Amino acid sequence: MNQELTIPIKGMHCASCAITIQRTLKKADGVVSCEVNYGNEKVKIEIDPSVTNVKELSKKIEPFGYSLKTGHTQGEDTHQMHGDTNTQLHDMNGMDHSSHLGIGQSKEDKLEELSAQRKKVEFVMPITILVFVLMLWEIASQTFEWVPLFFIPHELFQIISLILSTIVLFWVGIDFVKEVVIFAKYRVANMYTLVGIGTLTAYLYSALLVLFPPIKQLLNLPDMVYFDVVIVVIGFIYLGKFLETRSKLRTGEAIEKLLNLQAKTALVERDGKEIEISVEQVKVGDLIIVKPGAKIPVDGIIIEGKSTIDESMITGESMPVDKNVDDKVIGGTINKQGAFKFNATKVGSETLLAHIIKMVDEAQGSKAPIQGLADKVSAVFVPIVLVIAVVTLLVWLIVGSQFMPFTEALSLGLLCFVGVLVIACPCALGLATPTAIIVGTGKGAENGILIKNAESLEKLHKVNIIVTDKTGTITKGEPEVTDLFVVNDKFKENNYALKILASLEKNSEHPIAQAILNKAKSENIELIKVSDFEIIEGKGLTGKIDSKEYFIGNLKLLEDLKISFNSSDITKYTEQGKTPVILTSKNEVLAIVAIADTLKENAKETINELHRLGIKVVMLTGDNEKTAKYIAALVGIDEVIAEVLPNEKAEKIKELQSKGNIIAMLGDGVNDAPALTQADIGIAMGTGTDVAIESAEITLLKGDFSKVLKAIKLSKFTMNAIKQNLFWAFAYNIVGIPIAAGLLFPIFGILLNPIFAGLAMALSSVSVVSNSLRLKTVKL
Repeated sequence: MNQELTIPIKGMHCASCAITIQRTLKKADGVVSCEVNYGNEKVKIEIDPSVTNVKELSKKIEPFGYSLKTGHTQGEDTHQMHGDTNTQLHDMNGMDHSSHLGIGQSKEDKLEELSAQRKKVEFVMPITILVFVLMLWEIASQTFEWVPLFFIPHELFQIISLILSTIVLFWVGIDFVKEVVIFAKYRVANMYTLVGIGTLTAYLYSALLVLFPPIKQLLNLPDMVYFDVVIVVIGFIYLGKFLETRSKLRTGEAIEKLLNLQAKTALVERDGKEIEISVEQVKVGDLIIVKPGAKIPVDGIIIEGKSTIDESMITGESMPVDKNVDDKVIGGTINKQGAFKFNATKVGSETLLAHIIKMVDEAQGSKAPIQGLADKVSAVFVPIVLVIAVVTLLVWLIVGSQFMPFTEALSLGLLCFVGVLVIACPCALGLATPTAIIVGTGKGAENGILIKNAESLEKLHKVNIIVTDKTGTITKGEPEVTDLFVVNDKFKENNYALKILASLEKNSEHPIAQAILNKAKSENIELIKVSDFEIIEGKGLTGKIDSKEYFIGNLKLLEDLKISFNSSDITKYTEQGKTPVILTSKNEVLAIVAIADTLKENAKETINELHRLGIKVVMLTGDNEKTAKYIAALVGIDEVIAEVLPNEKAEKIKELQSKGNIIAMLGDGVNDAPALTQADIGIAMGTGTDVAIESAEITLLKGDFSKVLKAIKLSKFTMNAIKQNLFWAFAYNIVGIPIAAGLLFPIFGILLNPIFAGLAMALSSVSVVSNSLRLKTVKL
């Protein structure tokens, strides 16, 4: 029987690494299928265990600098419901979270790696910026008469540059050097190989000229070195690597936060006694007691008592839910008021929260790796440049020596060989993406848009459907008084109906009471003393004001009091998704107050703008269909999918994706986490839960729905800048390499001296950086 495994990979640092690993593993005996994800540094692989195992597969990729982390292997059966459920939950709580973190390493390992990278970045970036400026100055001073001469003596500057570039190359850039060795041994190339060959060639050539000056005279070579190229290329590319590591660490925290939502203990009734046990020890069938304010430990059904439960972390809905006997309760939700007893029906990996955790993990692992243009071409570009350089040297030696002395042909050949490698050194290519991303994400932060990685920006501009949650996204997520209909005219004067409502509700802990009190506060209403206050379980409350008895409650309370009323007055509110609260005396309805979640400012305007961009908007909510459709109609949403459970939200996203759509999902609750990670782009509202924010690639601060428009515009601007950067980077190479190789020499006598090759490379870098900095001026 075949075995499906999810295994973290060590040593991955670019998208082409994923291609190399995937190709190698697919060729291995016993491998049925294989999918490598650079995003979370894991491989999903199906193997025949009678033919191969993880250790053998790891040996296949170890020569290329990668390995499978066998200690963290996660079989698919880990997620299945089997064996002792208590053990499963213990495993879930007690395990090293790294298998869920989506980073291929334990959190401690990744933090250690990040710390080491930060030290290198702090060392190399000041040097990089300084050398970049000095590089331009020196080249300009040698090229243009009006530029002041370089203030450091030439020989001294070369020695300083040699020392600095040696440290930068063999300490900061050691990974690039290793890739050159791997390329030489196994002919496997990636972006790091490109950087490694260019910088190592520039370094070795320059070091040779500085350490052995007679070579210059012997071969008639110009006094031009490229230590500055080595430092600048490695500095900027290593900065990009550091930022990527940091973003990956943050994206992995979502599941850890989900795990922390689980209750740690449970109050269980066994043998007629109440005992507190760890949640891992809870069994199906246990009778569990929940007191006010306590977190519900597992899923179950109430058998005794009533309460109001805050289920917002699961449903995303702000209004707490009244629960009675035979109603279901969900592990991880919070009991607001009242005590009850329930029968545990699902524990461990079977609970709804555990399923959400599983889905977030699977959605993170199912994302295809992004493959930037630079990574795609690097595998072809490196060998082509090397072949061109070698062919250039050979042509000069063989053909050139027929028309000139051999030493002159050798000198010109070496000049062209170095010129090709220097002009092909991927400084502009390496800077093209990271500079635009750094400026773009900074611009986003200034506008309250937090972007985790380049992947998010690349995908966002292609989105054609935005799927949005309702509560906390389109609406504010807090219950407010929307309507106050006073039936008895005597209670209209001086807001007397609201004064009675607020005075009575002041004694209640129900969330609806807070909405009424907030309304009274905004109207500057002074409350009246209440006597004989009493909660009527599941129906409302009662109390006396000035010796007169009043009731506040729902329709059940009206039925008990046998008060006749016009049901259409209440129906119109329920059809709009509002919760009606009725104020009565013993014999008549005095007023009806409607409470609901209200729309965010700019929601309608934002959706209209999205439509102008050709983007369809779909509401995906756990709320009832009437409420959802009413809200959708107010703001102009195209399609409503309501009454959806958390585990179904991700499935709905998959359905839309299967039709070829690029989906961005907006949400703010734990229930949205699986959908946020399943979507092509997850966008969290900054006012939402930590889990939603960590599950998403983009966070909109202050929960401002209109910022989604700015995020899409920023994506378009940034991607245009990256494409322009890559065009110019390649254009310099395509035009420069043939000239550097000496193609124009036989016809026009033009030869691109490495000085001008360096200048061309520097200009390409300047154009790329300048184009990226343009993003700072765009208006979102």
